[in-house]
Amino acid sequence: MKDPRLGFATVTDVEVSGDLRHVKIFVSVMGDETQTSETMAALDSAQGFIRSELGKRIRLRHTPEISFHLDTSIQHGARVFELLQEIRKEEGGPE
Repeated sequence: MKDPRLGFATVTDVEVSGDLRHVKIFVSVMGDETQTSETMAALDSAQGFIRSELGKRIRLRHTPEISFHLDTSIQHGARVFELLQEIRKEEGGPE
């Protein structure tokens, strides 16, 4: 997609309902809060386009409804890593 609001986004997980009619796409966005909200807004506004492109590439009777969800697990992991590094520095241990 060519959308200037779309930042560096990574699809981290996809959940498909049992009847294949709904898809939850979990996206991790690198950047600050503004970039994250702009990227999620760009993805939400492009749902129809993405759904039509998906419909062209898969052979199902019904093209699934798409919903995007922000995945913050990578940011949480990075924060935990930073905290562990700070603890190691305070204790004088190896980095």
